[in-house]
Amino acid sequence: MDLHLRRGGGFLRWSVMMIVFMFILADNKPNKVVASSRRTSFTLLGSAPSPSPHSPSPSPSPSPPPTGMCESSVIIWGYQCQEFYVTTEDGYVINMQRISTSGGGRSSGGGGGKVNKQPVLLQHGILVDGMIWLLSTHQSLGFILADSGFDVWIVNTRGTRYSRGHEYWNWSWDELVQYDHPAIFEFVYNQTRQKLHYVGHSLGTTVALAAFSEGKSVDKLRSAALLSPVAYISHISQIAIIGAKSFLCEIAMVMGVVEFNLKEDDVANFINSLCVDLRLDCYELISEISGNNYRFNDSTLDLFWKDEPQATSTKTMVHLTQNVRDGTFSKFNYGSQEMNIEHYGQEKPPIYNLSNIPRNLPLFLGYGGQDNLADLVDVKKLLEKLKLHKIEDLTTLFINGYAHNDFPMGSNAKDKVYDPLISFFGRH
Repeated sequence: MDLHLRRGGGFLRWSVMMIVFMFILADNKPNKVVASSRRTSFTLLGSAPSPSPHSPSPSPSPSPPPTGMCESSVIIWGYQCQEFYVTTEDGYVINMQRISTSGGGRSSGGGGGKVNKQPVLLQHGILVDGMIWLLSTHQSLGFILADSGFDVWIVNTRGTRYSRGHEYWNWSWDELVQYDHPAIFEFVYNQTRQKLHYVGHSLGTTVALAAFSEGKSVDKLRSAALLSPVAYISHISQIAIIGAKSFLCEIAMVMGVVEFNLKEDDVANFINSLCVDLRLDCYELISEISGNNYRFNDSTLDLFWKDEPQATSTKTMVHLTQNVRDGTFSKFNYGSQEMNIEHYGQEKPPIYNLSNIPRNLPLFLGYGGQDNLADLVDVKKLLEKLKLHKIEDLTTLFINGYAHNDFPMGSNAKDKVYDPLISFFGRH
């Protein structure tokens, strides 16, 4: 696999990543640890559960939220935008934006008239937030869908800057499947009284596939588009595989690091100074993990580094590394047969059975030949699980030159991805 290793090779870059990781551990603040009345420490392969899934122990009150996304990034371009907050069954407060055209919008009609606009829900991936759908301004999917007459809803996953109400960190992406996904779908459906189109990228596809396999929200779903679909991840970049097999995230949990945040000032400054001192291009470190994303323009990249990365739970990172090592698409492994039985009634975590996804659910899968996170081998395994899907309800789009983040941020994504996607919506 060509990892585009330059200026000292892969060993130097892996060493840099290890140094950064150890700095994050050293920079851990005591007030990030969430206490539990049942256990006061983390097991090697998972965190102890909260006293109750519906009354988790909160972290200290977060600082006031930043200026809302509507005000900072949408209304300034002449679009209508509303902020909403959805509380999940386990107590997390999820921020959403609703975007539509106004006098400043360029066109309308593709999704119907003002009253009957079809709702589209945009769900971002890991370590970013909903801004990923707006970074390229009028070339961004969020604005393009609004211009095409759709009723656009953007989700900001729990733990990111706009969704830190009732903040706690004892969750993995299983909780996104179990709590966030149903709550968000129910809210948008109740607001619009229409079934939704769904667009997910990266972890947004992981959550969707798992939820659909359990029948969650499919009665409120019109169609689903999965960009850079991530279910099986055994063939991701070699650096990420080494990290997973080194149990780095498990070590972080043992040390009490419950929030995985690369943007804390001390960490960010350390990474920047390290790259300068060693004459490394830190962007290349990201490329080696996600793939060589080369279809970005400078303004999009500037906005990306201004807003991202965002935080997630360390437990989510552990969950993903478990799937890397085990080669499965399964629920969180609590590290012992006893704890798995306590949570699941069985010794091993249950598998998300993708063959249970309704065969007549219209699906659009877009994937790239340069993607190190949604690797071709893993995507083909996913497609094999969907082989019994109705042919007319399964659309695939392969772009050989695309890597992981080209789908939401690529400079030519409108022509390559979004126009075919909107045509797909029009058929469903």
